[in-house]
Amino acid sequence: MLYFVYTADRPGSSALREELVEAHWAYMDGFEFHARGPTLSDDGETATGSLHIVDLPSDGAARAFVTEEPNWRAGVYAAMQIFRFEDLVGRTMWEFPGPEGERFLVTGAAGEPVGDGVIVHGRLRGLDDGAVHGFAACVQAPDADAAARTVRDGRDLTVRPWCFGGRR
Repeated sequence: MLYFVYTADRPGSSALREELVEAHWAYMDGFEFHARGPTLSDDGETATGSLHIVDLPSDGAARAFVTEEPNWRAGVYAAMQIFRFEDLVGRTMWEFPGPEGERFLVTGAAGEPVGDGVIVHGRLRGLDDGAVHGFAACVQAPDADAAARTVRDGRDLTVRPWCFGGRR
């Protein structure tokens, strides 16, 4: 089953994140991903969080995935969100046919990303009840405003700069 995991960095944790990068990647090497990578500051220079769309056997395994991760254990992350991810595109980020470009994580209460720039897209469902809590999409667009415009009927959108991450 696929899970959407987003962790937001604790302010001032950049040095600790850099110190733990190899431990983080080594931990992640044991999992299968549809997408992964850091969200970034608006200037694209500083990590602000981490996105993982990961294949795990259960809700408990999804919770353990985060709490056992080296960055979480060391205090890099301030908060986490975990949802079941209902894949609506059917490909991983590595299968995205588009050329390199600016990439964004777009989340919202409602909306449907459309167009050639959609990398991955899915509904976010609650762990305990399976209720729909919104959507998440990774998109390629010229800028954040254009990324938001890729969402038809979008509501309560959050757009974060994002890039492919980790080792493949």
